[in-house]
Amino acid sequence: MPRTKSAAKQARASLRRQRHNKSIKSRLHTLESKLLSLLDAKKSTEAIAAYGVLSSALGKAAKVQVIHRNTASRKKSRLAARLKKLAAA
Repeated sequence: MPRTKSAAKQARASLRRQRHNKSIKSRLHTLESKLLSLLDAKKSTEAIAAYGVLSSALGKAAKVQVIHRNTASRKKSRLAARLKKLAAA
């Protein structure tokens, strides 16, 4: 249990941030799994649209430091390479 008022406030803020970050990460995982399923099904037009949504969400999550910016860049890069490979085939 927190001993001071400020510690109690910090604990509440921490829980609030944790819920917020968890919802953002959950959305990222959902968007990524949808994109991967479209890539596996070789649906390039839908995959391109899904990639745009995911790329934007990754950038926004990195901007507010929910995920690290390098993680966002790495995921975008690897998924774009897979998308390019599908489009070429």
